[in-house]
Amino acid sequence: MANKGKLAGFKMLDIRVSGRVQGVGFRACAQDRALELGLRGWVRNSDEDVELSIAGFADEVDRMVAWCRMGPPLARVDEVLVSTRSLEMEERDFRITW
Repeated sequence: MANKGKLAGFKMLDIRVSGRVQGVGFRACAQDRALELGLRGWVRNSDEDVELSIAGFADEVDRMVAWCRMGPPLARVDEVLVSTRSLEMEERDFRITW
């Protein structure tokens, strides 16, 4: 029961962003935004999309999803797919990965 209290309000998501999201600074900007929000996880290019896996308090995670829907100034976001992540995340910070 002790862990349930610690995880209250905690959220883990996988996000896939498609559109013009590569070559426009999306990963670096996503990392900056995630660190500002105190999130853990990673961001990477995948095929023509960008994938993120994020964890943190629900309000901050929701803010990150909202940011992904807009992206950095040079991006054009066409679609954002969000799914709940049920596995524990090993990351202690937020990083760009390949």
